[in-house]
Amino acid sequence: MSSIWTKGLLILAGVWLLAGGAIWWARNSKATPETIVRYVETHPLAGQSEGERAKRLERVASQLNRLDYEQRREMRMSRRLDEFFRSLTPTEQGRFLEQTLPAGFKQMMEALNKMEPGKRQQFVERSLREMKKEEGGAFPEDVAENLDANARKIMDQGLKSFYSEASAETKMDLAPLIEQMQKNLQGL
Repeated sequence: MSSIWTKGLLILAGVWLLAGGAIWWARNSKATPETIVRYVETHPLAGQSEGERAKRLERVASQLNRLDYEQRREMRMSRRLDEFFRSLTPTEQGRFLEQTLPAGFKQMMEALNKMEPGKRQQFVERSLREMKKEEGGAFPEDVAENLDANARKIMDQGLKSFYSEASAETKMDLAPLIEQMQKNLQGL
């Protein structure tokens, strides 16, 4: 009788250890802006083979795609991945954009659709002010070389998401932003 209880307790302890390990693993593998920045800083691309660079690019893109809208926005606003992006070759930059833009734009459209109309209007006005400040601005030479292809990818994916994901009300509210974006890109 005691051996049955002993076996039962051992099985129960094993199940709890597995569950605890799974929870620990899930918490530690969750992508956050900090984990992405830490990964990029501890795994530089310089001096790596093409295959290793591709693996690292894939991992950063995958982690970035697992962030929620606010976390992605935080990463974009803090410009914490700018150095990583600049370290990519033009081909790698294009691949990175292809892997991260669809998820990012989808999240943005979902967030804009859920936003109250008043807050969405404030967002549009703030974004327009920022875009008008940037109008006609110059880019660093290393960025400017690849800007046309990357800007076209960003614009194409943004418009694709805008037309397929945005509600009619969101489309109306964002129309001035789309026009200003086109104007800024044409000025380049």
